[in-house]
Amino acid sequence: MHIHLSEIEPKEIMPGYHGKMVHGETMTLAFWEVEQGATVPEHQHVNEQIMHVLEGRFEFTVAGKTRVYLAGDIVVIPTDTPHSGRALTACKLMDAFSPVREAYK
Repeated sequence: MHIHLSEIEPKEIMPGYHGKMVHGETMTLAFWEVEQGATVPEHQHVNEQIMHVLEGRFEFTVAGKTRVYLAGDIVVIPTDTPHSGRALTACKLMDAFSPVREAYK
């Protein structure tokens, strides 16, 4: 299967988080454009998650530890680990989830 990112229609999954989703058999990739100031409340899920900051400054709290991440930073979030975040600037992020993030289909 071949997909070009520009062909995927973005979905606003939560206020300020516009994502283009790609689902495989066992994983999901999410390409986010995040508005400055947009937050994601603390949550956890069965999916292991790897977040890559492509552009911007993103404040991210994982298991109670808060840090500001910049372009090039990667964060691994183990399964069932509480996490939350806030875009300090407009951001572009990429998340990988395994297994497939069914809620994003």
